[in-house]
Amino acid sequence: MPDRYGPYRNSRYLLEIDDTIQAGFSEATIPSNTTEATEYREGNEAPTVRKLWSLNQFENLTLQWGTTDDSIAIFEWRQMVEQGKVDEARRDIAVIVLDEEGEQGPRWEFVKAWPINYDAPDLNATDSQVAIESIEIVHEGMVRRS
Repeated sequence: MPDRYGPYRNSRYLLEIDDTIQAGFSEATIPSNTTEATEYREGNEAPTVRKLWSLNQFENLTLQWGTTDDSIAIFEWRQMVEQGKVDEARRDIAVIVLDEEGEQGPRWEFVKAWPINYDAPDLNATDSQVAIESIEIVHEGMVRRS
């Protein structure tokens, strides 16, 4: 049994799209989130600016994977957006970290996610590296679950 007092490794994870597991991603960049601070001061207050909370901002999720016959599904998801079917393309997705035995651990869930950018692999006949595709996904909120 793995030592759960230590941190998880960052090399084993899954992507879940609408409760369907998608595996085989070589890299996932979990976005940061911030809350804007709005400065405010009334004229009769001390000369110190108050900081009021404002809008929450969520950066984009980025995924990279080796090109396979099955990876067409991610490209087709992006094509829905290109065709103007954004509402139909919105998905609830999650990135799930796996422990050393392959059991699910922490997960980051993204609400109403849809792809805004797809990047096809660079091909070079003098190179022997894997062809890597990537996709950038926007969303309307992120939650971390244990």
